[in-house]
Amino acid sequence: MKLSNFNFKLPEELLAEHPAENRDEARLMVLDRKTRTIEHKMFKDLIEYFNEGDVMILNNTKVFPARLYGNKEKTGAKIEVFLLRELNEEQRLWDVLVDPARKIRIGNKLYFGDDDTLVAEVIDNTTSRGRTLRFLYDGSYKEFRNKLTELGETPLPKYIKRSVEPEDEERYQTIFAKKEGAVAAPTAGLHFSKHLLKRLEIKGINMAEITLHVGLGTFSPVEVEDLSKHKMDSEEVIIDKLAVETVNNAKKNKNRICAVGTTTMRAIESSVSSNAMLNEYYGWTNKFIFPPYDFSIADSMITNFHTPKSTLLMMVSAFVGHDFMKKAYEEAVKEKYKFYSYGDAMLIL
Repeated sequence: MKLSNFNFKLPEELLAEHPAENRDEARLMVLDRKTRTIEHKMFKDLIEYFNEGDVMILNNTKVFPARLYGNKEKTGAKIEVFLLRELNEEQRLWDVLVDPARKIRIGNKLYFGDDDTLVAEVIDNTTSRGRTLRFLYDGSYKEFRNKLTELGETPLPKYIKRSVEPEDEERYQTIFAKKEGAVAAPTAGLHFSKHLLKRLEIKGINMAEITLHVGLGTFSPVEVEDLSKHKMDSEEVIIDKLAVETVNNAKKNKNRICAVGTTTMRAIESSVSSNAMLNEYYGWTNKFIFPPYDFSIADSMITNFHTPKSTLLMMVSAFVGHDFMKKAYEEAVKEKYKFYSYGDAMLIL
């Protein structure tokens, strides 16, 4: 498979600027891989496709407000700082992206907030836009993290041209988000409401929670035609004993196992035993899934509609079959489904 196999024309108006009014009332396209049929439903209808003993695997990562705006010392130029990863808690070192990058050099200081109580010094260049910052703040580590949260903004993807609105703080977060560490939401999970989760629980469908802290690398463009040469950024993964037992019991009993989102699928496929069962895992993954690929754990998947040439689209193609995926996406464009982070959903059976 080549990069060009994953290109298609996506009208700009289909990129979702806002989420559906109610989480579980986004549209849902249901693909059946055996019958190669397509159905059009609402997200809350997915309960019809699952039975007692089935398992949904959820990514419980929590998005932190990773986008900050500071001013450069002396010139006062406004600089966007996107927090990617904490490198050292004690020294308050962070891996960040800066924009505009050409103005930010080693030794520069950036001031944040109206009172300038938070200052950052640039101590290294990592990529063309990447920098290492040391934050200077008079206070405990907890107070420092509270300050970052106070000054930070919900990190909506760049394709959303509007300003961040108050509702984004809640809506760009799943209702089961627990473990802070993501700079982008696991968007398939955004469609679950408390009401829908309760209905699934009453029906006897089990939830297994894993954690993959989504980084911006998930959305990095693929710039090589030969997909085997593309390298994914590493993301932190936690799969605990409870999740493993829940999933493996369902597998032994031949119940349906559904990965909610591409991040969940990457996590579970990064920790598979020799007899195709899920293992506990505490570490990092840079796994890149593209066709052809044999999946070991999940036999169904919930995902949003992805943009052309994205690694997310490549994973979906590997799961659903390339020709059927192309047919489904042609149908999605024709039926005006909404794409990307705040867009509609797809259930693949």
